[in-house]
Amino acid sequence: MTFKASDTALFDELNQRFADSSPREILTFAVEAFGNDLAMATGFGPSGVVLMHLASKVGVETIFYLDTGLFFPETYRLRDTLSEQLQIQFTRVTSELSLEDQEVEHGPSLWKTNSDHCCFIRKVLPLRNFLKDKKAWVTGLRRDQGRSRASTEIFSWDSANNLVKINPLAHWTSDEVWGYINIYDLPYNPLHDQGYPSVGCMPCTRAVAADEDVRAGRWAGQQKMECGIHLQSDSEFATASFVSLDTVVASIPEPEAPRTSWQQLWRGNMWGYWDAGRAYVESISTRPVYRKVA
Repeated sequence: MTFKASDTALFDELNQRFADSSPREILTFAVEAFGNDLAMATGFGPSGVVLMHLASKVGVETIFYLDTGLFFPETYRLRDTLSEQLQIQFTRVTSELSLEDQEVEHGPSLWKTNSDHCCFIRKVLPLRNFLKDKKAWVTGLRRDQGRSRASTEIFSWDSANNLVKINPLAHWTSDEVWGYINIYDLPYNPLHDQGYPSVGCMPCTRAVAADEDVRAGRWAGQQKMECGIHLQSDSEFATASFVSLDTVVASIPEPEAPRTSWQQLWRGNMWGYWDAGRAYVESISTRPVYRKVA
């Protein structure tokens, strides 16, 4: 099955068709439709645990994770437990820039000085590189995971990565996820029992209070709720700094060497870099938005 960005009617049809379907039925359809061109992402959260259990039943071939090198030890132990228990061979996807090289190029603790830039280097770019040869990917996004995810569809076009995005658990609640984990006695991250409903990188994750948003512990104290891998809009970033996109791209100097080169622009509000003859820009705003310009 072939999709493109303009197939809005087809996506509407699929979302209506599978609105009341089980995650297993949705995942089975995805495997039948995309085969080896399908990849499942996981951050080893509760939703991911459910999906990995289902994936082991319906034959998802590729299950990957974005290893920033900054996970909690509990997360790495959970990965190993799931690999053994569910017989999954995880694909580890990493940044081309090691943490040591990142410190040399951008200073120590980039996650403190510019968390958006850190997420872009360690998660957004590695994801785009990994998905460039895929036709669809599966994530554990759910509508009840906070305000930023309330409109999540089961099927949609991922304009940032240029492929189909499938969220089999979009219509599930946290209670349904945990009910599934308990029924099948699946392992999960022990940090969830210690006030961490959402677990990311160690430096950027804290426990939350009972009355806080489930993602309030991510990048606490910052106007940031997402790492960037699930953001789609291209139109916001030019307005974020009140400059035109063409102006931004024209201001990014092409590096002499073929390697990636970052340049800070607009008094710290905008970053840009060149790679393989293409200019990329990133807006550092309340809602970071990324765009690639040929």
